Amino acid sequence: MLTIILVVLSLLIAQPTSPANPDANPAAVAQPRTDAGWIQRNASFNARAKQGREQGDIGMIFLGDSITQGWETNGKGVWESRYAARRAVNMGIGGDKTQHVLWRIEHGNLEGLGKPEKGHAPTLVVLMIGTNNQGYDSPEQIAGGIGAIVESLGKRLPGTPVLLLGVFPRGEHAADPARERIAEINRRAAKLADGKRVTFLDIGARFLGADGSISKEIMPDFLHLSPKGYEVWGEAIEPEVKRLLGESAEPRKP
Repeated sequence: MLTIILVVLSLLIAQPTSPANPDANPAAVAQPRTDAGWIQRNASFNARAKQGREQGDIGMIFLGDSITQGWETNGKGVWESRYAARRAVNMGIGGDKTQHVLWRIEHGNLEGLGKPEKGHAPTLVVLMIGTNNQGYDSPEQIAGGIGAIVESLGKRLPGTPVLLLGVFPRGEHAADPARERIAEINRRAAKLADGKRVTFLDIGARFLGADGSISKEIMPDFLHLSPKGYEVWGEAIEPEVKRLLGESAEPRKP
């Protein structure tokens, strides 16, 4: 039965979504993926959104790619200690680009959460996306894709603050060409902060050594985080998370 459902969903989302304007920014045009794993995980998010719409039981939402999805594996311990009691939901999917996250937002991942039937809307969205666009899109295009996501979040969750994180550094050494591209993406994405709903925070330096290098202790493949890397992430954003949630003390452990 599950196989049939996945096939049907694959056929549905595989319909052409190319922009009418061929000059449109591809990173800012919502686009689905057709691989079965993505379809299944996306469907699970839509089901969680349905529950959230009915019960108003979603607190924080982490939105992004494999680095965000990794809260379920290498970051599990930190997640349990920091975010479980805040009723956080992980909506990261490995391999996602900005256009895929945008499509998910526009096709069910957040459906009805802005005005749940009872309870409350999500309290905070933590967004970090864009590293998978490198090699395909320019820093300007990637920042444009991030901006499209932020705009879409505003339409669906108008009362929920967004903590927009700069794209994390990658590559072992400071001279890696990806570092400057990421710096440019983040310079542009920082302009999305509005002093009200959207807060931009670049914690990239927290993952680097004094010489700008990344150690395998933090990122074993110089991209994805180790358990210690997730500890760094959680600690680095905690002051802003507490501020945006209006908390005055460490969250209670579940």
